[in-house]
Amino acid sequence: MKSKDIIQQELKKNLVEAFQSENQDAIAKAFTDFADTVQQNVMEEYNTYKQTQDSTILAKRGIHQLTSKESKFYQTVMGAMKSSNPRQAITDLDIAFPETIIDNIIDDIKAAHPLLDAISFTNTTILTKILVNKQGTQLAVWGQLNDAVTKELKGAIGKLDLTMCKLSAFMPIAKDMLEVGEEWIDAYIRATLSEAIALATETAIIDGDGNNQPIGMNRSVADNVTVTGGAYPKKTKVTLTSFNPVSYGAILGTLSQAPNGKTRPVSNVLLIVNPNDYFTKVFPATTVRASDGTYSHDVFPFPTTVIQSPAVEAGEAIMGLAEKYFMGIGAGTNGGKIEFSDEFKFLDDERVYLTKMYGNGRALDDNAFVLLDISGIKAANLEVTVKEVEGTVNTKASA
Repeated sequence: MKSKDIIQQELKKNLVEAFQSENQDAIAKAFTDFADTVQQNVMEEYNTYKQTQDSTILAKRGIHQLTSKESKFYQTVMGAMKSSNPRQAITDLDIAFPETIIDNIIDDIKAAHPLLDAISFTNTTILTKILVNKQGTQLAVWGQLNDAVTKELKGAIGKLDLTMCKLSAFMPIAKDMLEVGEEWIDAYIRATLSEAIALATETAIIDGDGNNQPIGMNRSVADNVTVTGGAYPKKTKVTLTSFNPVSYGAILGTLSQAPNGKTRPVSNVLLIVNPNDYFTKVFPATTVRASDGTYSHDVFPFPTTVIQSPAVEAGEAIMGLAEKYFMGIGAGTNGGKIEFSDEFKFLDDERVYLTKMYGNGRALDDNAFVLLDISGIKAANLEVTVKEVEGTVNTKASA
């Protein structure tokens, strides 16, 4: 019999594959299957807590003390769901997610997903568009305000439409679930939305083509790039066969080139790789053994944060500047209202609801991320030569 953790990992994998397939039916099915297991786990923990009053269960599940606005929201929604005609009752509701719930979801996402914690990931519920600086630091110009200054700054500011990309999250809610209290309903909804949003967002951040979805780090966003059918092309891969200072430094040099023709300091970089590639390529190539026999892993010639993501294709990696990727997500213009869903039919004691989140994301400039071909990375070898000089032994090691 499979453990809960293994089942959860399989469902998450199915969800990632569904997002990558862009098949709407597959996404809805994967969403619902995943949410259903979350609901079962929450109900089991609730029943255990009710019997034992063990407060550690509350901490494990992440039960929050709700604000009065959050409590009112859940009480109103739960009342509508208990109605004999939940579709009409939900439709008639003029109430939406409090912004604090979205903030909590984003905090949960950042805590569990290193990539989303590293980038500029924020709640944009009250926004529809945001201005971004595409050209990096611009020098101020002394003198009269004239056409020359206008030309100097032309193209530096871009506008990102935060309502263009929609993510629909499906949530099955059994009648028994409506009796557990708003704190437990909150825990279920946050767990479902945070993981679903995280998986969908991480996939898009890495490999989104920009067609009704964010533009991924592996896509070219240069001003002169050819966008076909709304889709941005993948960057040309740069082959990396070693993490030695010369090879690594060449990639870092690309990242240090700001799009305005100037250079910028780089103090740390992300290296995002497929989990299997990490253990079979990156890990062997960056693990060294000390003279005392102990090992150190992720040893790079420059400060590097390694993140594993199944959204990265095998044999590829993405290296870049975390702060140069912006991703905003929120409840959008409809306020994140919960709706009755006809996507899937269940027994009378369980109904499916959905909510829609809106957002967008992109790299702030084309040089901020490099797509790498790491298929030829070799394991690190430590060569030791011993020379005897005038009765003494000198040891020289080289990687």
